[in-house]
Amino acid sequence: MGLRETMKIFLDTANVEQIRKAVEWGILDGVTTNPTLIAKEGRDFRQVIQEICSICKGDISAEVVSTDAAGMIKEGLEYSKYAKNVVIKCPMTAEGLKATKALADKGIKVNVTLVFSANQALLAAKAGATYVSPFVGRLDDAGQDGMELVGEICQIFRNYGFKTQVLAASIRHPMHVVQAAKLGAHVATLPFEVLEKMLRHPLTDKGLKAFLDDWEKFKHLPRK
Repeated sequence: MGLRETMKIFLDTANVEQIRKAVEWGILDGVTTNPTLIAKEGRDFRQVIQEICSICKGDISAEVVSTDAAGMIKEGLEYSKYAKNVVIKCPMTAEGLKATKALADKGIKVNVTLVFSANQALLAAKAGATYVSPFVGRLDDAGQDGMELVGEICQIFRNYGFKTQVLAASIRHPMHVVQAAKLGAHVATLPFEVLEKMLRHPLTDKGLKAFLDDWEKFKHLPRK
C-alpha cells in the first residue's frame, strides 16, 4: 500500500447541507450514501446523488438495491451516468462480486459494502473493487473487534500489493478514526456529528477564550 499523503475523510450522509459545511472546511475527500440515508432526505435518488456530486468533487458512493448481478450491473451502469465521480456500491455477496467484476472491467469504480471478514475483503479486491468497506461499529456491537479486522485487511493488501483501498465504515466516534489511521486505512467514512467531535476539544475552547479575554483587557489599557 505504500506511503500516502493522508488518510481520506468521507462523510457518510446524503444531507447536502452537512456536505456543504465539510467542503467549506476544506477537509472533505468524498461521500458515501446508502438507501437508508437517501430515504431520510425524502427526495429523488438521482437528484440527491447529482447534487452531492456537484458539491463534492471526490468519489461519491451510490448503492444498488437489486440482489441479483444483472440488476446490480444495470443500476450501476445507470448511476455511473449521473456524474463522473459516482462510485457504485455493491453488497458483499456472490452476486455482488459478479457485478463488481463486470463493472470494474468497464472501468467503473466499485465500493464493496457490508464487509465483515478479511476473507470477504480479499474476494472483493480480487474482483476488482476500488474500495472495500469493513463495518467497524457493527462488529463492535456484535462483540467483535472491528478495528482488528481493519488491520487484517490492511496487512493482506500490503502483502500482495492490492490497489483496492480500505474504507473504514460504521464509524461511531473519533477514536475509531484515529485507530483506522494508525492501522493504515486509506479512508474513514463517518457521520457529520463524528466529524464535528473531531474538530473540538475543551482545551482549545478554554485557550481561545483566555486569548480573547486577554486581548479585550489589552485594548482598554491606557496608551503611553
